This record gives sequence, C-alpha cells and structure tokens, in this order.
Amino acid sequence: MILATEAASSGGLHFPSIGHLLVWPGILFDGTIFELNKVGIIYLFATIATLMLFIVAGRRAALVPRGVQLVAESGVEFIRESVVNQTIGPDGYKFIPFFLSVFFFILFSNITEIIPFIQFPANARMAFPFLLAMLVWIIYNAVGVMNQGFFGYIKNSLVPPGVPPALLVIVIPIEFVSTFIVRPFSLMVRLFANMLAGHLLLVTFAVLTAALWTKGPLAAIIWAPFIVLIGLTAFEILVAFLQAFIFTILTAVYIGGAMHPEH
Repeated sequence: MILATEAASSGGLHFPSIGHLLVWPGILFDGTIFELNKVGIIYLFATIATLMLFIVAGRRAALVPRGVQLVAESGVEFIRESVVNQTIGPDGYKFIPFFLSVFFFILFSNITEIIPFIQFPANARMAFPFLLAMLVWIIYNAVGVMNQGFFGYIKNSLVPPGVPPALLVIVIPIEFVSTFIVRPFSLMVRLFANMLAGHLLLVTFAVLTAALWTKGPLAAIIWAPFIVLIGLTAFEILVAFLQAFIFTILTAVYIGGAMHPEH
C-alpha cells in the first residue's frame, strides 16, 4: 500500500487517520459538480463488470459452459437455489435478474479491497450502501402493496397473527420500527461496517509490516504481521463474498415476506 510505503520510508510507525483512509480527492473533473474520485471509479468498474459478465456469457453460449459462461450460469444457479428457493420459492424466479445484479455488483465493489494499487472496498463508504438499502426498501414495500393492497400490507406488517388485542398498543410500534426503519438501516450498516473494519485491519497490518521491514533488530519478527496480513487478505475475499450474499439473501427475505404474508 502507498500508506505502508510512506510509513517505511519515514522510518517510523505512523498509522493514517480514518479521514485519510476514506476521503478520496477527485481524479477526474476535480472541483466540478461531476467530480469523479476513486470510489466512483470502483462503482463504475463494478457496474461494467456485472453487465459484461452476462453480456459476454450470453453471446458465447454453448451446450457445455466454460469460462465466462460457466461463471454466469453458476451465479444464476447459486442465486436460484441458495437464495430464491430458500426464501421465496418459485414465485420469486421473476426477481432472479435483480438478485443477480445486486449480488455481483456488491461482490465486484467489495473485491477491489485486495486488488493491488486499488486496495479499497467502495462499500467502506456509507453513501452507496445507504442507496442500495433504500432501493431494497422501496422494492419490498412496493411488492407488498401490489400483492396485498395498501391497507392489507400495512395491517399484515404491523399486526402479527395470534397477538392478543391488549398487546397491540406495544406490538404495532415495534413492528413499524422493525419493518420500515430497522431493516434498511441494518442492511446499510452491515455492509458498510464489515467492509470498513476489514479495510482498517489490512491497513494496520500493512503499516506494521512496512515499519518492521528494516535492518534493525525488529526485522527478525517481520514474519508475524506479514503472515497475519496474508491471512487477512484471504479472509477479506471470503468477507467480500459473504457480504454480497448476506445483502442479497436478506433482500430476498424481505421481498418474500411482502409477497407471502403470515396468516
């Protein structure tokens, strides 16, 4: 990392501030309303990569899939069996393109954490996880209204079956906060906080490794933070996948609940 190199060259152990890690200056159109920084470029990459994955796979379709087609078909199979069938059922097949787009977009914008010279997950910034969470909030509420009617959806969301009438004065506010406020907030925070925490850990051990890369006595123990750094990098690959999967499957759970209310 550039920060790790700076730490090594300065001959000391200097951990960068949170602001230095997360606030990126404009790279293109700096100072204008259309300013584009590193985070924006990562999201452009994630968007293009998601589109190209399925465009190329569709154009090169073969009876025996391989290469890009194999990745795309495996993704479709994974989303259908591990997400839609587990949360919604066959009624949710029409949402597979949406779930695929969400999963791969988040995965591609997370995986840049371990790509050399980029080494930053775009979702470690709060803005786009918030936007994704609000998109999911709009969709599952719209699905609920379309399938149950406005008043039916509100009733089924706020009044769980079997609750005694005397407890409704307590239950209804709790269900309102849980369904309409906590869900999008938890989606946003879970994605943002996990990616930020992983990024901070990688930076910490990269700085430690660079600082110990000297000819002094401490060079003998450089292997310790270096091995941890390698292990954390491998772990971040798993985290990038898991966070994309968790966001997608929770989205499916919320949409499934809006389509099939409890009775």
